[in-house]
Amino acid sequence: MTERPATSRIKGVSRGRRNSAKSGLYHKALDEAEKLDFELAQGVEGIDDEIALLRLKIKSLIETRPENIKLITEVTDALARLVMTRYKMGSAHKKALTNAIGGVLKDLAVPLGIKYLP
Repeated sequence: MTERPATSRIKGVSRGRRNSAKSGLYHKALDEAEKLDFELAQGVEGIDDEIALLRLKIKSLIETRPENIKLITEVTDALARLVMTRYKMGSAHKKALTNAIGGVLKDLAVPLGIKYLP
């Protein structure tokens, strides 16, 4: 039985997507490692990983750069938008989610001695 080379097919990435990664809009702007990551990322469906990543980044920002309220707020807003997209929420749910995330942020910031600006 003939063995296929390991690079012949990336699981979950269609041939069309692999080709777009090789000749698409972003191809020239990426280094070799980024091209491989980009190709792998094209096989991921949904935004659950991005939501989890943003949650980790918010936690890290609060721990390492608690004074940068603007950045923490921007990342928190991005998280809220992703969650709304994920669950296709209406405007009423959007406000509730934004308030809930703000509450969590306040609950984290105050014990750390960070001045919370709603």
